[in-house]
Formats: sequence, structure tokens, C-alpha cells
Amino acid sequence: MNRIVRLITLCFLFAPVRADSVKVWEDKITLPSYRVDKPDPNPMFYKGESYQGAKKMIYPYALIDGLTGIRENADWIALNLENEYLKLVVLPEIGGRLFSATDKTNNYDLLYRQHVIKPALIGMLGAWISGGIEWCVFHHHRNTTHMPVDYQLVENSDGSKTIWLAETERRHRMRWTIALTLQPGKSYFQADVTLFNRRPLPNSILYWANVAVAVNDDYQVIFPPSVQMATYHSKNDFAYWPIGRGRYRGTDYTGIDQSWWKNHPKPVSFFAWNNPEDFMGGYDHGRNAGIVHIGNHNIVCGAKLWEWGPNNIWDTKVLTDSDGPYAELMVGAFSDNQPDYSWIKPGEVKRFRQYWYPVRDIGGFKNATLDAAVNLELTDGKVKLGFHATSAFPKAIALLTAKGKPIVEKTIDIAPEKPFVETVPVDAPIRSTDLIAILKSADGKVLVEYQPKKLPDPG
Repeated sequence: MNRIVRLITLCFLFAPVRADSVKVWEDKITLPSYRVDKPDPNPMFYKGESYQGAKKMIYPYALIDGLTGIRENADWIALNLENEYLKLVVLPEIGGRLFSATDKTNNYDLLYRQHVIKPALIGMLGAWISGGIEWCVFHHHRNTTHMPVDYQLVENSDGSKTIWLAETERRHRMRWTIALTLQPGKSYFQADVTLFNRRPLPNSILYWANVAVAVNDDYQVIFPPSVQMATYHSKNDFAYWPIGRGRYRGTDYTGIDQSWWKNHPKPVSFFAWNNPEDFMGGYDHGRNAGIVHIGNHNIVCGAKLWEWGPNNIWDTKVLTDSDGPYAELMVGAFSDNQPDYSWIKPGEVKRFRQYWYPVRDIGGFKNATLDAAVNLELTDGKVKLGFHATSAFPKAIALLTAKGKPIVEKTIDIAPEKPFVETVPVDAPIRSTDLIAILKSADGKVLVEYQPKKLPDPG
């Protein structure tokens, strides 16, 4: 039974969000939805099939595979979380999926925003929708991805608000919770994930957040510049990253920049190989906006691109009516591949935290922290410098040096709605490795910095 904490009055629910305030509330959202028949009442035992590289053992769950093709309007419970910078919507009846995340400073949807609920037979039990963030807990495209989860709305003493999602998974009797939190004055949202083995026996676990983003010919996937190799599922194929040097999954990528969505003729996965950084994301150069993920790479070690490829009917026709193509920028904890299971002991609890935030106007990013992102590009004797901050930093210092000498040194007021971008000519011959970009707060704290490095050839 879902537990609901009613936190605010009806009048306050529809009031505009004040600066430095957060609100959370429950309401309904009406969406065109393709009807799915009730599950088969007969139990389905193991039939010797595999799913996402593991045994497809679904008992005691029933298959949810009765797609009718009938479209009708349906009301869905919507859990809303909003501050001055972000608006999030969660659908607890569809696996707790984070359905949408909107940057209020430029009305950019960080995540692929569906305007229809249109399942296809992709999930472990059948029905599965694309868009937003799917929480793949214990197994990829988990068995309950299209089923209701428990939820609770909470006000925290520091002014932040949280949507709690939780479930006891009935196949293995393990439990998970995810707390989605917005803080006042911050343009990032955080996910605190807890995995709990309630059983007296050890069990295998897998965790990936399946982050869908809207893509087009201007969309670029961003792994850290230090990532030079990518691999496939089960690590049975490797590619140089981002510029290909040969065949990968049957496609000749020689000389092709694989970080661009448009450059893949068919469905493909790339897992970052030995990622030593805490960030990844994507950027729409046409919209000049994108998304950043932050997580401790010692725990949240997986970074993955999956896409159907241009002109594929699956993401443009089968899974949506009119919202276009998408790609998945997946991030995994305790795992850098799929299937790549780790173990959780009896009674053991595993916890970790992830963050996402929008980035805008800086043309991409080469490094990112929880406080800020930086882009730095040297082309044709000009240096383009960009900083984006996740909160307001008055009187911050933007610094760019070349061979140790400042070429940009400015005191700026930077905020999520006010990035800093400057292009400066350089007269003397310099290399990108001669440049250092630093953003500091007024009290001298380094918010983000970046210096290009000459990396050894991976061989």
C-alpha cells in the first residue's frame, strides 16, 4: 500500500516557487496511453531462456505482455519536485521512473520527455517504456520496471525535499530504496540509493541508472577526455575512443568520431573502459545545452552509451508516437559492464549517491564537479573558455593561463542561469596542453579546473 505524506495545502501547491525554496507534491498527469492487458494469472516458471545475459527467472511475477495497441487517455500519479532551477516528475506506477526533468532557466528537458505511454516488449516481464531515468535495480530492465513501487514525500530540516521510492523485490526478497532530493539554490538533483539483502544467503546484484536523452545530429556523448577505449557487453569487443581505428561490432569506424549519435548506422553499446573520472554526460550542440552526471568513480564506475541509431523505427515509432529518437547515457554502480554482477552478503547494505544537473551555453564540457563544469577549446589561434555553475557564486574568479601567464582573469557573478563564456585570441604559438582553466569562488575554493593532457597511446 502506497504511503503518502501530504505536506502542503492546495493553495501552496499552485503557488510559484520562490527563490531558494523547494516544494514537493502529488497530483495526476493525463497522458495518451496504450493499454496493456492484465497479467497472465498463471505462474511462469523458468523456461531455460536468458534475458540481458542472465537467467530469465521471473517467478512469482507474471508476464505483462498483453499489448493491445489501444490508445486512450489515462491518469497517472505524478510526484513533483521543484525548486527555482529544476522541475522533476516521477511516475510511481511505472517503476518509480523519473519521467521528466526540466531546466527552468532555458526550458530544456535534460531527459527524454515522452508525451505518450507506449510500452513495447523489452522488459523482463514484457511491458517497458522509454524516457526519463529507469532504475535498473538488481537486474537490467528489472522485472518490476512497469509496476507500481512504494513512495513517500518528505520535507527535510535543511529546506530540501525528497521523493522516496522503495520496493521489496519478490524473486530474491531483497529491498531497495532511492531518495530523490532537491536542495534550495542548487541546480542539481541527487539520488541516494540503498540496496539491502534481507535474506540469510548471499545474492548477486546489478545496478544501472538508465538515463534517456533526446538526440539528433547535433548530439554528442561525453566521456572524460582520459577515456581512450570503450568495450562491448561482456567485454568481448573493444574500440578506440572517441576516434575509431577499425571495426567494432561489424562496423568500420576508422577515423570516425564515435561520440556523435549520428555516426552509428545501427544499434550499438559503448562502455567506457577504465574510467578514472567522476563525471560523464551528453550535449546537444544545436540547443547549446546538455546533462552532467556526477558520482564517485570508485563506486559508480560504469559509464555507457546505448543507441538505436538514426532512422530506427524502434525509438521513433514503436516506443513513441512523435517524440523522436533517444539514446541512453547509463551509469552503473559496483559494475562497469552488463552483465557484470557483484555480490551482496546476508544482511549487507550497500549505499551510494549520484547527481545530475543541466549545463548550458558553454559548448560541451571537459571536466565537471558537483559545483561546476568547464569547457576549453583551442582552434585556429583562439581559445574558447566556458564555465557553468550549479549555484550562484558572486564575485567568482575565472582564470585562464597559457604557459603560466594569465590571458583571462576576471571577477564574475556566475549562476545556473548565468554561465560564463569568452573567446580570446592567442598570438604566440601554444598547444592545448599549455592551457589551464580554473574557476574559483570568492573565498578561493576551486570549483572546477581543467588542463588538457597528452595521453599515451593505448596501443
